[in-house]
Amino acid sequence: MKRPFADTDLAAFIAKRVLELRPKSQIDIAGEAGFVNANVLSMLKSGATKLPLDRVLALAKALKCDPKRLFLLALQQRGNETEKTAIADIFGTVVTRNEVIWLEELRDASGRSDPSLTSRSRAALRGIFSK
Repeated sequence: MKRPFADTDLAAFIAKRVLELRPKSQIDIAGEAGFVNANVLSMLKSGATKLPLDRVLALAKALKCDPKRLFLLALQQRGNETEKTAIADIFGTVVTRNEVIWLEELRDASGRSDPSLTSRSRAALRGIFSK
């Protein structure tokens, strides 16, 4: 069986979320996402198929994850640079719920002074993530 999307971040993310949501079954998750065929979730996990963008919101709810993050992963899976560029041009940078929290904390910590990113602050931030 062909699995053209097996090495995508989306396939890995869905597989991880399904494990994290145990004891909920894949059949339950697929049903909550509105998939008529419960195998679709297995196909997404294995990379046999890609996630249609119109199914992102429903699957995000079923997986209890940020729909923006899932959308970005689905978009990455498509590999279409023209689509990515159009979405970025229309909506700007898509920011996840967690990134908004980080941004709010940065604003609060800086006293809303709109600080520029210096080499020192960049090094400190990257140190948090061991980069």
